[in-house]
Amino acid sequence: MMTKAERLQAAIRGEPVDRPPVALWRHFPGDDQCPQDLATETVAFQRRYDFDFVKVTPASSFCLQDWGAEDVWMGNMEGTREYTVYPVRVPEDWRNLRLLEPTQGALGAQLEVLRLIARDLGETPFIQTIFSPLAQAKNLVGEENLLVHLRRWPDALHAGLETITATTIRFVEAARATEIAGIFYAVQHAQYRLLSEEEYRAFGRPYDLRILEAALGLWLNVLHLHGNDVMVDLLADYPVQVINWHYREMWPSLAEAQERFGGAVCGGLQQWEVMVRGTPEAVRVQAADAITQTGGRRFILGTGCDTPIVAPACNIRAAREAVG
Repeated sequence: MMTKAERLQAAIRGEPVDRPPVALWRHFPGDDQCPQDLATETVAFQRRYDFDFVKVTPASSFCLQDWGAEDVWMGNMEGTREYTVYPVRVPEDWRNLRLLEPTQGALGAQLEVLRLIARDLGETPFIQTIFSPLAQAKNLVGEENLLVHLRRWPDALHAGLETITATTIRFVEAARATEIAGIFYAVQHAQYRLLSEEEYRAFGRPYDLRILEAALGLWLNVLHLHGNDVMVDLLADYPVQVINWHYREMWPSLAEAQERFGGAVCGGLQQWEVMVRGTPEAVRVQAADAITQTGGRRFILGTGCDTPIVAPACNIRAAREAVG
């Protein structure tokens, strides 16, 4: 029997595996406000279901609190929090962002989460969520305001993105020392309904590539394309080993993604229709279909995004058991 790392590495290379890898992840609202609690619940979730890797899922504000962002959990069923304070109010505020020290404040607290997980998790590979600079900028100024700033005050926004990128690179470099296997790089604005390709080439791609360069040498870097109508072709050459998107809710299919991307694709299960509102049998049917589509090669069974916190345990077990 392969170890989890051996299974994942073989899947990434397109080699035979003893069974397809599988991984689901979720938020832990409330518990994500304390390093010990988040680490404990993350490890407990893994011990309960035995996935092939663990995606560490802090609140998105972990990288923004030290710039003054504030948020609160209002009961969202994915476990995400609502922002209540946006520290960037006028264009000049982008130029006033300071470079953050990764070992201090909320960033330092997240490093402690990773150290605790490394201590308690055992052999299972784990990866840290990293939000793209544009995604971080959105939560510093507000989603609608971000697009206004991008188009009206591009130089100011670029100044902010430079600081965000430099801070994020410092955090990734510090996180590497905690034994992470990779990063889960979450891109939220490579959507045609938000930006044009020209805009993403200017405000997204250069900063993305600088952060991914800081993660080179890690063996389990996952690119997550969040949202609808995503720019798969524009980002398919990113230096990552796995790509994850809202498959079954949008283009491309698993096979189409494999044609464009040389690593493994991660997906196959609908997070709401099946994982929340479906049955264990529906989970097994979708899993079997995804395995058939890919021949079980260059494939990791998962959802297109976070597993909602209201997903029944029986459905989560069914996803794990679907691969054997």
